[in-house]
Amino acid sequence: MASPIVKSIIQLYRKLARASLKPRSSGAGSPVSSGKIVIVSQYYVPFPSTTSHYMTDIAEELARNSKVMVISGAPGSANVSPPGPGKPEIIEIKSWWPGKGALVSRSFADILFSIQALLAVLRHARSEDVLLTVTAPFTLPYAVALAARLRKSAAVLIMHDLYPDSLIMAGLIRASSLLARSLRALNRLMFAHLAGIIIIGRDMAPKLLAYPKVSAAKLSLIPNWASMAAGYREISDDNPFRRRAGGQFIVAMSGNAGYTHDPLSVLEAARLLQDRQDIRFLLSGHGVGWSRIKEIQAASPSPNVTLIERVAETELEDFLAAGDVWLVPYRSNNTGVSVPSRIYNIFAVGRPAIVCSEKDAEAALLLEEEDIGWVTPPENPRALADAILLAASDAGETTKKGRRAAEVASRYTAKTCLGAYRDLMERLLAHQRARNRHGLEQIALRPPGS
Repeated sequence: MASPIVKSIIQLYRKLARASLKPRSSGAGSPVSSGKIVIVSQYYVPFPSTTSHYMTDIAEELARNSKVMVISGAPGSANVSPPGPGKPEIIEIKSWWPGKGALVSRSFADILFSIQALLAVLRHARSEDVLLTVTAPFTLPYAVALAARLRKSAAVLIMHDLYPDSLIMAGLIRASSLLARSLRALNRLMFAHLAGIIIIGRDMAPKLLAYPKVSAAKLSLIPNWASMAAGYREISDDNPFRRRAGGQFIVAMSGNAGYTHDPLSVLEAARLLQDRQDIRFLLSGHGVGWSRIKEIQAASPSPNVTLIERVAETELEDFLAAGDVWLVPYRSNNTGVSVPSRIYNIFAVGRPAIVCSEKDAEAALLLEEEDIGWVTPPENPRALADAILLAASDAGETTKKGRRAAEVASRYTAKTCLGAYRDLMERLLAHQRARNRHGLEQIALRPPGS
């Protein structure tokens, strides 16, 4: 059923792209607007997610020098009063938020939001504007690219996750399925019309370059960043989260445990290490995988595992400092599909990580290049348990890796990464201004009555 729907979307995309919409100003001598940046994101503060914080930081940085409008789906995100100078204007779309485990409802909600976003962009965007969006939900970029095509705006996509590859990795669809082939067809159409694609990991580039009309010049590598100051935090027995877990060596995990993650291997590794009284597991998170962990732990408790519900932002630094080593467990075939943003905050507090992933994925490359952690094969609890034993057996070396991690995190700062966003968007705004100015000059040169 999904393939005909996607086929219809492709046909609609092509039909609308051929339609002509009147430009905002067409008379000779009309002033050319400096243009604005329109950020389209379902996630924005105060919604509690990593994507919300990144998109908010980007909007606020870009608003320092440019006019910025945010089209958001987050409840409570709209401006209470008109924004002051250097602040983004935020327009909130009233959207539907089903639970993360409700796949069918979430799919319909994602499509509904994307349609609403399409209409909102068509209403507010103009040819001199640059649109910026993100792959959450995965249907959103197609809507924004279509709106940009119709409005003759420039569109840029932040690639947090690559679809349909993420759905294949999660085991939700087959690589040869009609839906996967249809999404790749949509990607070919969308990528051809994007002005830029921002990748957050080096491993994403080869997968994108495999698409026709995607060149290296269209790609910009801008990684995510730590939300806290980089610096080694001493391990302290007074840490409240550390006290709750007990033990001398704390293995921790937090963040989204979605379909592309494998938190159950963490729980299985903990069961393999139950005889080690000095090693304890401190687990937190959200998502479908987290719900499954709580069910398993409730049915058959592991004495060396402590579960903590999602930690508030104000407690995050203490929570991250509680662990001796942090786990980032992915399912197989992660390369080029998703990059764990949580890892930068782990490094910022001076903790090494164990990443369950292929060796050519961005997080694995970073760990091995900088010697700040361990990489184990995905979906392999025994290998994960062995890596934990290795980290626990030499606390001095583990601490050295953590100190190096804090140094590495100092290169992934908001100032540096947001500056790259600013440079890219200002360059595209200038291009849109030049293009519009050229168009008006052509109109002025036409003979009367032409």
